[in-house]
Amino acid sequence: MITSKQNPLLKEIRSLADKKYRDKLGLYLVEGTKIVAEAISLNLPIRTVIGTEKGLETVNGFSGRVECVSDEIFRSISSEVNPQGLIAVVEKPKVELCSPKNSCLLLDGVADPSNVGAIIRTAAASGYGEIYLTEECADPYSPKAVRSSMSGVFRVKITRGKLSDLLSVIDLPVYVADMCGENAFLHKAKGDFCLCIGNEGHGVCDEIKARARYTVSIPMQNGVESLNASVSAGLLMYLLKSDVIKDLKI
Repeated sequence: MITSKQNPLLKEIRSLADKKYRDKLGLYLVEGTKIVAEAISLNLPIRTVIGTEKGLETVNGFSGRVECVSDEIFRSISSEVNPQGLIAVVEKPKVELCSPKNSCLLLDGVADPSNVGAIIRTAAASGYGEIYLTEECADPYSPKAVRSSMSGVFRVKITRGKLSDLLSVIDLPVYVADMCGENAFLHKAKGDFCLCIGNEGHGVCDEIKARARYTVSIPMQNGVESLNASVSAGLLMYLLKSDVIKDLKI
C-alpha cells in the first residue's frame, strides 16, 4: 500500500491534470468504477490502476500494476467531488493524420471540456467514428472531458491539429452549424459528410465557412437564440444521418 502523498506515482498522477504533462508523458486519467471497468474490458493500454480497498474490489480481469491507497491519499489525487476510489492511468492513442473513412466531426475551437466530452459521447453513440479537433479546442483527454464522454473517448478516433492540416485531409462535404443556416429538420445528408461545430461564443471560423457546402440550423422558439454546443451537435448528428435513425432499435 502507498502511504506517502509524495510517492512518485502519486506525483505523476497529479501532474496529469495538466495538459502539458499529458502530452509529454502520453498518458491520461480515467476515474470512476464504471469507466475504469470499461477501459479494462476494452483492453486499453492501462499502465496502472490505483484505488482504495473498496474501489479495487470492483476491478476484475486486470493483470497489470495495481496500487492501493487510503481514502485520504486517494482524495489528494482525485478530480471528483465524491470520489469512487478508482483511477486508471492510460496511454494516449497514437493517431496519424489521415482522411476520414466515413462521416466525421470537426470541432472548431469548442472550449468547454464538458462540451467536448459530451460531443464525443454522442458521436460514439450515433456512429461517427472519427473526430477532428483544432488546436484551440479543449483537450479531449482532460479529466473533465473524459468524464463527460462516459467512455466515448475509448470508442472513437480523435485527431487534433492545426486547422489547415485538418482541412487538407477532410475530403468530404462540410456541413456548418450556424443559426442562419437551412432548417436541419428539412435536410437529409446524402452520403458521408463532415459536420463542423464551432466555438461556444464565436461559432465557426471564416476559413471553414468558406469551405462549407451546406449551412444548417436548429429552429428555436420563445426568443431563445442558441443552444449549448453539445446539445446542438447531438441533434445535428442524428438529424443529418437519417440511416442512424432508421437502424435504431426502439
